[in-house]
Amino acid sequence: MRAPLARRGRRSRLSSKVLLHTFGLSIVVLLLVLLAVRLVSNGSGRRLDKALAAGKSPVAPEFSLARLNGEGQLRLASLRGKAVVLNFWASWCVPCKQEAPLLEAAAKRFRSMGLVVVGIDSQDFRSDARRFIKRYGLTYPIVRDGGSSTPTHYDVTGFPETWFVDRSGHVVGEHVQGPLTREGLLRNIAIAMKR
Repeated sequence: MRAPLARRGRRSRLSSKVLLHTFGLSIVVLLLVLLAVRLVSNGSGRRLDKALAAGKSPVAPEFSLARLNGEGQLRLASLRGKAVVLNFWASWCVPCKQEAPLLEAAAKRFRSMGLVVVGIDSQDFRSDARRFIKRYGLTYPIVRDGGSSTPTHYDVTGFPETWFVDRSGHVVGEHVQGPLTREGLLRNIAIAMKR
């Protein structure tokens, strides 16, 4: 009697292991499929980058997002008449921590000349983002993208990423993927402000 029970126990353990391995493999395959879909859609859908490369200035995609360091919502359309720096970031992003003081300095320096820096926090916890704002003393408007399509409309694939919008609401200059340099920031602010 003991031998058949032992065999059933071994078969059950073997069956559980096969099930776990199959489940794990399924998760890996699903993640790879999602990654491939994302890469294919970004490769064909980089509308803003393609327009800039062709020498065009497309209209900046509109958004209305909740403020993290203020009340209510911020609509991009409400900033028409001002040059805008749109910086996509997250509190866990190391380069975002490095460029935060640079963005704050630019916001203060050019505010009186009609420049607005807007930080768009994404893929982050609200509490972590607020700690980040306080730690770096950020005074420019910070909004939270809590799962809307704003990063998709701006073809954001990682953090940080920065776009520049002129006074008429068109994307101009360079799309900076990765951390900003002081020179790059000043060069693109000049482009956005003179249009």
